[in-house]
Amino acid sequence: MQRWIQEFESALRIEENASVHTLRNYISDLTQLRAFLMEEGTTLNGEGSDVAVESVDALAIRAFLAHLLRRNRKSSVGRKLSSTKGFFRFLKRRGAIESEPTAGISTPKKEHQLPVHLTVDDMFRLLDAPPQDTPSGVRDRAILETLYSCGVRVSELVSLDWDDIDTGLEVVRVRGKGNKERLVPIGKKAQAALRTYRAQIPQLCPRTLCDPKAVFLNRQGRRLTTRSVARVVELYVKLSGIAGKASPHALRHSFATHLLNAGADLRAIQELLGHASLSTTQRYTHVNLDQLMSVYDRAHPRA
Repeated sequence: MQRWIQEFESALRIEENASVHTLRNYISDLTQLRAFLMEEGTTLNGEGSDVAVESVDALAIRAFLAHLLRRNRKSSVGRKLSSTKGFFRFLKRRGAIESEPTAGISTPKKEHQLPVHLTVDDMFRLLDAPPQDTPSGVRDRAILETLYSCGVRVSELVSLDWDDIDTGLEVVRVRGKGNKERLVPIGKKAQAALRTYRAQIPQLCPRTLCDPKAVFLNRQGRRLTTRSVARVVELYVKLSGIAGKASPHALRHSFATHLLNAGADLRAIQELLGHASLSTTQRYTHVNLDQLMSVYDRAHPRA
């Protein structure tokens, strides 16, 4: 099985042009499946050193899912099942197995969770939290302003290059899931924060050779990671006194919710967020239910 996982990874990279994030998730999920099957021992090959893919049946897959559901959310288990289904479809195409053991196994029904978002007042307090008398504070404000102004995913934010930002047209070229590109507007506040930050980069990493293309850098002059950005957001949520927790994704949700509250069209928000399906964007209508009810009461003749 280990050899087939490696071949599957190569196929995803070369044939599907999968992102690094997608590859990491797929391989992590399949490695977890292999470890479970190895421990169970019912699908091992003759030498007992690895899993024989042709011996994996639906019962083994269902046992794996039951094991996951005891310690994971249904959404996480659903993703792992999706990875597993993709892997066994690949094996069948390559002739390694005769039938797919995952066929007929349905994805666990997800919990209905509303996106976490900040109010406009809390959002403004967060944006004002980073100090402006230090290079790292200037960078952090640019990070927060860009996340909120553009509604980008944190993975899209850290992959931004300076060439992606067109201040003349006031747009940013974003590389999303599956390396799909889209253009999103960037507000004047975010542009100003980026200009101030760019002037401070020599002070942020003075003794190192900075990556000249990357927008957001650490003190070593290397591109920031998604985890680093998450720590930045977590820090300023605490400093601004906002109740509860908020991640970089909460800023993306806030971006969408505030646009919807101001009357933006749902399909326009879909384009800005880079959602492949409108149903994903429609989660924000649940967040905005109070306003929708108010509009209904005012506008419907039989309300």
